[in-house]
Amino acid sequence: MVKIMVDNDYETLIKKLNDEDADVRKEAAESLGNIEDEKVLDVLIGALNDKKPEVRFQASKSIVKIGKPAVEPLIEALKSDEANVQKYAAFALKDIGDNSVVEHLIEALKDENWSVRKAAVKALGEIKDKKAVDPLIHILNDEDWGVRVTAINALGNIGDEKAVDPIKKARRAATGDKEFKKAANKALKKIK
Repeated sequence: MVKIMVDNDYETLIKKLNDEDADVRKEAAESLGNIEDEKVLDVLIGALNDKKPEVRFQASKSIVKIGKPAVEPLIEALKSDEANVQKYAAFALKDIGDNSVVEHLIEALKDENWSVRKAAVKALGEIKDKKAVDPLIHILNDEDWGVRVTAINALGNIGDEKAVDPIKKARRAATGDKEFKKAANKALKKIK
């Protein structure tokens, strides 16, 4: 594995972020996060669309280190046309822990890409803001099974009793789907 020394040479790290070797790009993303300066935000947000998931993940972790200054650029990234950028922006927003992002994540529930919706659902479930309960109840009818299961888990994590009946209804509708029913039962136990 290629190792990049922690280096404040911003230009060198940007070049390495464009290297052909994914390990070099991942290490560059990590080193850019160690700079913890807003000037690295644009290149790290660009790396959220890297062809390798490990680079995208590291870029999102590095953005989180920057903290609150990254919130507005991440909200803009959440509106991107690139599903990977949106998905990893949702993960980073969740990890920054700023509840002001809840409305933007709720808006992402309307995205046409199932992976973006699923990332937004997961983020909302981990933030645990009750404003997300009604939109998450609505997404229990999503066309994608993974989004529905993630919504069940998110509602269980939030723990609002308002979700009990909709979860029970979704569980009844999932005839023959043992995994979905299991997730619904687990969510209901968390709420009660």
